[in-house]
Amino acid sequence: MNLDLTQGQLEFREEVRSFVAERLPAEIRDRLRAGHPPSKQDTVTWQRFLNERGWAAPHWPKRYGGAELGQMERLILMDELYRAPAPLPQVFNITMLGPVLMKFGTPEQCEYFLPKLANLDLWFCQGFSEPGSGSDLASLRTAARREGDHYVVNGQKIWTTTAHWADWTFALVRTDPEARKQEGISFLLIDLKSPGITIRPITSIDGEHHLNEVFFDEVRVPLGNLVGQENKGWDCAKFLLGNERTGIANVGLCRERLEHARAVAGRTRQGDGILLDDPKLQAEFAMLDAEIRALEVTNWRFLLTTSEQQALPAFASVLKLKGVELQQDVNALLARVAGPQGLERRDGGETEHGPLTPRYFYSRAASIYGGTSEVQKDILSKFILG
Repeated sequence: MNLDLTQGQLEFREEVRSFVAERLPAEIRDRLRAGHPPSKQDTVTWQRFLNERGWAAPHWPKRYGGAELGQMERLILMDELYRAPAPLPQVFNITMLGPVLMKFGTPEQCEYFLPKLANLDLWFCQGFSEPGSGSDLASLRTAARREGDHYVVNGQKIWTTTAHWADWTFALVRTDPEARKQEGISFLLIDLKSPGITIRPITSIDGEHHLNEVFFDEVRVPLGNLVGQENKGWDCAKFLLGNERTGIANVGLCRERLEHARAVAGRTRQGDGILLDDPKLQAEFAMLDAEIRALEVTNWRFLLTTSEQQALPAFASVLKLKGVELQQDVNALLARVAGPQGLERRDGGETEHGPLTPRYFYSRAASIYGGTSEVQKDILSKFILG
């Protein structure tokens, strides 16, 4: 395939770079570069800037506030946001729920929710996983029964990212306990301020609070919050999980972290010189740089070639697996290069290089969320290797 960007694509990259340089607050950029995850306000602030250009939801139709960007332009935008680094648009709003509403939602649901999703006036989280229902999501037990003009929801969700920040959740619930696993499930939008909802924090391996348990105790949800047909929520879930693959390889993230590692090594003393002069370390940088480039080209080949996506949709698992592997390798290198300076100080102050070791720990979770590496390998063995 032709790996050269067209003149229009080159100009679009420069447009994005100029916009980011002009509008991204320096304190947000510096905090992310040091290894901190974006705060809720970081993401809200930046997404609203992006939304002014239609770039918060770049693949959405213009009538819903998007920019209708092509696949290559979306890849360029994502790459530049990672390189800045800048917060990415809130994934549950933009990548997941928005396209589901456009395909399965009512006109009233689209008119009310889509502008709020794009501008982050409402923050959604994903209520899918449950204790015992992770990879086997169709075995979920959170139930909803009809009472008049409401569903009444009871059950528990777990590993719910940013539920403590969220205003609403989109959740899979069982509305027909007698049906086969995939056939009795509905897709509901639930206001998290509703009586009967309890959110409990889960502290992850990096010491941060990203994850939560969410409990539903006789929570009343209006029937109008059903997306699609009752008992057909599995169709929404399949579309959601298979609809968006632009960011699955995390090429931009790997490249930004590798460049940061190179910068850290370039200012770290070793003997009479600097750490970056070490030939073995230079070879490691070169190897990772080549692997990231190879992943980028593979990502382009898959995402920009409709025939390949149609012929081998399961190849997306290769992108997920290799992207996770490189993300973990780069974070391990960065933590090793920073050494003790990559630790977060217990007094809350900053070290020279920021909290790089905690981010290394959190990168281990990348082989679990979004489909475990074991499940991805099962997919490849079945659909590609036969």
